[in-house]
Amino acid sequence: MKYSEAAPGRVFVIRLEQGEVVHEALERFASEHGVHSASVIMVGAADSGSTIVCGPRDGDARPVVPLRHSLPDVHEMTGTGTIFPDEDGRPTLHVHAAFGREGTASAGCVRSGVVVWQILEVIMMELLGTDAKRVRDPSTGFELLEP
Repeated sequence: MKYSEAAPGRVFVIRLEQGEVVHEALERFASEHGVHSASVIMVGAADSGSTIVCGPRDGDARPVVPLRHSLPDVHEMTGTGTIFPDEDGRPTLHVHAAFGREGTASAGCVRSGVVVWQILEVIMMELLGTDAKRVRDPSTGFELLEP
């Protein structure tokens, strides 16, 4: 286990709207508002054709090859995650979310292109006093959090 300590900073209440790509919009917001690190919670809906990463093709393969799943219709959505800077200092969102429709559910990472259907409500809670960042791991290809 690795860890660092952080303190709460500003809290932002955000509404993403129809057609916005979740990770692009929230990373842009963080950059424009000087948010380097944050926790994020969200609730709303994902549009048809949104794509999620839903596991590795082979858990033993290196580098890891992700499985992608496309949502065939509009789905309810709830997710939680973090923002930390990458090695170049850019705020990078990592959110896992659950998506549901008519009694079926999917879950995965939003980074491959989740598009908002109508609205997505987001609470972004800034974290201060941490130097944590995401560093590319050459073995897996993941950007791993280094607290």
